[in-house]
Amino acid sequence: MVTSSRDNDQVSMGCSRRSVLATAGSAILGFQMLGCGAGRTNLFRLGDQGGVGADERIVKSVGPASKYTPVIQVTFVRRKEDYGMRWPGAIYDGEAALKLYRQKIEATAKEYGVKVVIRPEPVYSEAEADEWVAQAKSAKSDGLLVVLLDRHEHSWPTATKAVDSDIPTVVFAPVGTAFTTNTRRLAGRTGLFICSTDDFQEAALGIKMLATGAKLREMRYIVLKGDKRYDTRIPRFGTRMRYVPAAAFLEEYKRTPDTKEIEAITRDYLRQATHIHGPTKRDILNGVKSYVVARTIMEREEGDGITMDCLGALGKSKVSLPCIAWSRMLDRGVPAACEADWRACVPHALVQYLFDRPGFQQDPVPETSRGCLIGSHCSCPTRIKGFSEPAEPFYLSHHHGNRDAVPRTVWPVGQRMTVVGVEGLKEDVLPKFIVSSGEVVENISVPPSGGCVVAVTVKLDGVESTLDYPGFHQLFVCGDFKRELLHYCTLFGIEPVVV
Repeated sequence: MVTSSRDNDQVSMGCSRRSVLATAGSAILGFQMLGCGAGRTNLFRLGDQGGVGADERIVKSVGPASKYTPVIQVTFVRRKEDYGMRWPGAIYDGEAALKLYRQKIEATAKEYGVKVVIRPEPVYSEAEADEWVAQAKSAKSDGLLVVLLDRHEHSWPTATKAVDSDIPTVVFAPVGTAFTTNTRRLAGRTGLFICSTDDFQEAALGIKMLATGAKLREMRYIVLKGDKRYDTRIPRFGTRMRYVPAAAFLEEYKRTPDTKEIEAITRDYLRQATHIHGPTKRDILNGVKSYVVARTIMEREEGDGITMDCLGALGKSKVSLPCIAWSRMLDRGVPAACEADWRACVPHALVQYLFDRPGFQQDPVPETSRGCLIGSHCSCPTRIKGFSEPAEPFYLSHHHGNRDAVPRTVWPVGQRMTVVGVEGLKEDVLPKFIVSSGEVVENISVPPSGGCVVAVTVKLDGVESTLDYPGFHQLFVCGDFKRELLHYCTLFGIEPVVV
């Protein structure tokens, strides 16, 4: 048990570890979600996922992205007459395939909160292909899905016309509808993801990527920084940024009392932490209050995510830095980036929308004895394997500034992971994604080591030295998603920097 004679007493060590039941993820027609074994959740219902379990009013994404439904235009392509000897051949039941894939597309769209507009009849000619593409452009669609049920005549020309439209395009070509002579003409084209497979999960990934790009464009971050209020957008991605004076956080904090909700969440942290090293119960209460304050501001300003110049705004005050607040936001599916850093805002949202889990924003530290990379920061989510997965073990520590309370998540050693970061956010420069994959090898104890208290050491595939590892404030993501991120780069014209 955790004992304390008064709120600001030191909390005793040795709390019993929590037992948290995972919420079962839903599946689409028996297909499993990508990576780490997490069940599929509706990624566009973020903000209503589980956390560490306290009775609270869950934070909601209430910005433009929460109200926006991505629209994808879909067409099937084939000949009108029988297939005959030409692929996919007379043995292929095109009508059954059309019915099956239509059902899967509709089920996937429903699961992901996407609107699909399916052409009533397949495209039977190049003229019909031109008409379909023109209608999609006129409707300002978020993406195109071309399902090939044929290899001949107008089939691959239709796919080419879709790519030439400059609308991000997914081409699903089941076995029997493509030779390499077809695919090599389009391979590597920007704005295209080709799925040459019978595995519909690839097409589902394509749908999810198209929807994610639309959500990134529509979403709004609330940026608590400086003393001016204004709106802007992140170049190339279109993500909205609403700047709100940092003083708004201090003002809201001062008028927020210790409510029953704040006390309940605090008790939950005390109960579920494996132990507490440093912070008092008052420190934890103050950190939870920062969460409630951030939630209030984000909802009031109609945001889908939040970021803050935390050290600049609060570093010299006694108000709690938002380390617990951001950890809890991330656990609930709300993108929360540290230090008002644009480079971290896009990856936070991308990872949540595309992989249904939060990322850990970190400062990259080279580790030379083993050729590893250390991700060091003081705010880390606990549900790193997915919003519907149990939280990882954590204990409560002081921030590296020896103040406030920080959930120190313990990453599972041996777990596959991905690094993703963004560079080049300028109108006239293609954005770049830094992408690596590797394995967790250690959780460093801080102290005795210095730096931020969450310090996760990873060994990256094929990387012998990390002394010149690019970027800053990259995300560590639980699960190996390097392949998916590279597909996303191609689909949306992002230059991958593969390390």
